Amino acid sequence: MKTIDKTVLAGYNAGIEFNRLNEGIGRIEFAYTKELLVSHLPPPPTVIYDIGGGYGEYAWWLTALGYEVHLFDLAETNIAMSVSLSEQYPGCHLHAAEVCDARCVPRADHTADAVLLMGPLYHITEYEERIAAMSECKRLLRPGGILFAAALTPYSVLLHCITVYRTEHSAKRTALDDPVFLAMVARELDDGHHENPDRSVYDGLGTSHLHTAAALRDELAAGGFPDADIHGVMGGAWLAPDLDTLWDDPACRETLMKTVRMLDGHKEIMGLSGHLLGICKS
Repeated sequence: MKTIDKTVLAGYNAGIEFNRLNEGIGRIEFAYTKELLVSHLPPPPTVIYDIGGGYGEYAWWLTALGYEVHLFDLAETNIAMSVSLSEQYPGCHLHAAEVCDARCVPRADHTADAVLLMGPLYHITEYEERIAAMSECKRLLRPGGILFAAALTPYSVLLHCITVYRTEHSAKRTALDDPVFLAMVARELDDGHHENPDRSVYDGLGTSHLHTAAALRDELAAGGFPDADIHGVMGGAWLAPDLDTLWDDPACRETLMKTVRMLDGHKEIMGLSGHLLGICKS
């Protein structure tokens, strides 16, 4: 079994995941993903395995809704940090929080009603290993159980760098001025492979695999989940200037979320989202 990029795991063990979903574009991702989860999950109390769930933002939220949630993550720091969220959910407790690899989860066959696979598919770079992770989800799910599988698109890195590109009068160089960076994104646009060893080319994401909506659907089918519905979870709302200020205004936040819902499902523009979510039954 091949490991993920060592700098990716080191980053998570340094705590970089903490609060990501509560600031900037992560707030859109978190809000719309929760909408999709609520609209597809069976009612509680049922069993959910959150595999690669970081320090448990989704896990704790689902626990508060009455689900029995088991949190798994490869980074020891993420599992340790999961305790910190207990203060936000008084009286709630995760059923389990354990360190493990998404390709080998220590639970019996057919014991989950739903599985969240929110990070492993872009951190596992080899096709066969991603299929193994999906097959593991298939093993864990009861018949008719639901898989939620997240992916990053091949456009996400380049589009982000365009939005922060230097102004005409700025002397500061950015990633877009670097031919090595441009060669890197040219490859990921071609085959989805984000080759960035030791984060030597681009600081934001270590070596990973990025999926188009079609590629994600095909891989889910190969892993035992045909007929997946693919959603763009951020639409174009993440392009809004001064996003955090807008998000703190309830009326502006709802306007942005309306645009996300409107664009979701339009295949021609789905890659603009940056983040995808595949939803499929076992």
